[in-house]
Amino acid sequence: MEQVSSRVVYRNPWMTVREDEIRRPDGSAGIYGVVEKADFALVLPRCDGGFWMVEQFRYPIGRRAWEFPQGSWGRNGHGDQAALARQELAEETGLRAGSLAHLGHLFEAYGYSTQGFDVYLASDLEEGAPDREPSEQDMIHRPFSDDEIVTMIRAGQIVDAPSLAALTLYRLIEA
Repeated sequence: MEQVSSRVVYRNPWMTVREDEIRRPDGSAGIYGVVEKADFALVLPRCDGGFWMVEQFRYPIGRRAWEFPQGSWGRNGHGDQAALARQELAEETGLRAGSLAHLGHLFEAYGYSTQGFDVYLASDLEEGAPDREPSEQDMIHRPFSDDEIVTMIRAGQIVDAPSLAALTLYRLIEA
């Protein structure tokens, strides 16, 4: 496909939405709406036979759900993804990782967004106090066993696609 034109239709500090006119290989015209967002880091904080998770209200879906700690530097942020993973883990849970291993890079929704994410396994955890952003003031965190996580997935308590994809990466590496 070839991009014929592009225009920004919306922008805020966290994302840009653009509309691209394209030409397909057969010459026909088309259009794509693209959401540009900074990449993020997602952390799997491994504890004895399970993981630490966070729960918060997610406005777009109007409900609370459990997920793994994750976040981005934002438009003006800086630093490598491993530093971001350490920061998000400490910010959201208060945990500090003695060891951090990169498991892979995935895309959240590449059918309409440029946003990707790096998955990290955090271990040798030390507990501390969270330092959450104002948007995370309702967040809670706690550890769950592997069996509890499976039950939560089946019950629809864990519905965050990046968290489920990250858990799949972990299970493939550990298999």
